[in-house]
Amino acid sequence: MTQIDNRLQEQQSKASGKTPRLRYAPSPTGFQHIGGFRTALFSWLYARHCAGQFILRIEDTDTARTVEGAVDDLITGMNWLGMHIDEGPIIGGPYGPYYQTQRKALYQQYANQLIESGHAYRCYCTPQRLEAMRKEQEARNMPPRYDRRCRALSAQERAENEARGMSWVVRFAMPLEGETVVHDELHGDMVFKNVDIDDTVILKSNGLAPYHLAHLVDDHFMGITHVLRGEEWISSAPRHVQIYKALGWKPPLFYHVPNILGTDKKKLSKRRGAPAWSDFQREGYLPEAVFNFLALLGWSYDDKTELFTREDLIRVFTLERVGISAGIYDPDKLLWMNGVYIRRLPIEELTQRTLPYLERPEAEGGLPDSVQRPLDHEYTVRVLQLEQERLKTLGEAAQKDAFFYVDTLTYTTALLIQKGMNAASTQHALQCARDLLASMQQWEHTAMEPPMRTLASELGLKTGQLFGSIRTAVSGSTATPPLFQMMEVLGRDRSLTRIEQAIEQLAQIDR
Repeated sequence: MTQIDNRLQEQQSKASGKTPRLRYAPSPTGFQHIGGFRTALFSWLYARHCAGQFILRIEDTDTARTVEGAVDDLITGMNWLGMHIDEGPIIGGPYGPYYQTQRKALYQQYANQLIESGHAYRCYCTPQRLEAMRKEQEARNMPPRYDRRCRALSAQERAENEARGMSWVVRFAMPLEGETVVHDELHGDMVFKNVDIDDTVILKSNGLAPYHLAHLVDDHFMGITHVLRGEEWISSAPRHVQIYKALGWKPPLFYHVPNILGTDKKKLSKRRGAPAWSDFQREGYLPEAVFNFLALLGWSYDDKTELFTREDLIRVFTLERVGISAGIYDPDKLLWMNGVYIRRLPIEELTQRTLPYLERPEAEGGLPDSVQRPLDHEYTVRVLQLEQERLKTLGEAAQKDAFFYVDTLTYTTALLIQKGMNAASTQHALQCARDLLASMQQWEHTAMEPPMRTLASELGLKTGQLFGSIRTAVSGSTATPPLFQMMEVLGRDRSLTRIEQAIEQLAQIDR
């Protein structure tokens, strides 16, 4: 990209000069949509830009909502996009394990440390009491939050609860006065009143830690230097700053990245049809196009450059260019971008990548099942040479190019009849075209077009009228690659047979 200069890389890290270590830590409570992959991509790009490490960690402590296959789907999607990880599930690493359910004892240790230091306490409130409390708060138009009842228990009351074997969780004791300042590298200093923040649960009754403690402990012990996460976590950040302070640990650098909105300016989500990586793969988007597109959702190099190779993005990606305005997911822009990437592919590579889409079952969007597989490779190369300029996804090829492969075309006879013509004049024109084409010695588009233009003039037709009827006759469609190049690829016998079939169809019209 000539537009992109060779600026020096920004300082590797503001976090004590450490080599940057960034992570993506999703919960497997569902399959990731593109919003999650975008945030992961920002972390991955910055890690690669600074020659740092990118870690995948699975925050699976919400065992009741864990979705089977979600982790495998995530890893497969990251591999499809080319976002290979340095540490994580399957490949391991020096800071494992990389599943939070396997780090349970570590969270319990630090929850107990917080209790002993007076920064946390056991809460014995039952679910029934908490629900009644929430309903009362709603009735009084109060924000729903824990009322800190168990924070004020005496040592005797706690001992009695323990003796009765009451179930408990651990809550962090948020300061009751003052303010918490959260420094975010994108938003600057954000100030929160402590009184407005409730005492969140940091250890559940089953001994597993929820996000507020677990991610913090893991980030500390895994040496994470930069934390990129969605801006919806801003409201929780003061809790995390206070927990870091209570443990005596230095926080990483925080970057609360902007959300992704749809074209309707509403937040993209699974419930609102946000696509998954597998949707893009199934429809025939190129991973390098999706990679490029995702990188621009909330980040920009300048106000004009949109097409980047993977290497370009690694070279120029800096966190200072991440914006605070939401990225807009525009499917039309992605479709355009994918078409650009398809047109840049060498024809042999395009063929190799399109064949699986053509050869998959018809029910999955492939060619009709009547077409014999495997397809002729060289013939498909010739077909795609004609179609490459028109394709926007690889998945379109089966629908656009089926007429190159099927034995019989099915179309409405009326499509043969062009404006200003009728069935009789169309039939006559096709008969003349058939005879002229059959007499040609060379079946090449350069040899076919000039005499066919002359024929149109002799018949008193516009070339568009004659060529339009021939186009429908040989393809069954009104939108195709250039007519005579298409006929050259179809071959003499198939083209003439289809014109003859069109003539027969026209003869059956009641005139």
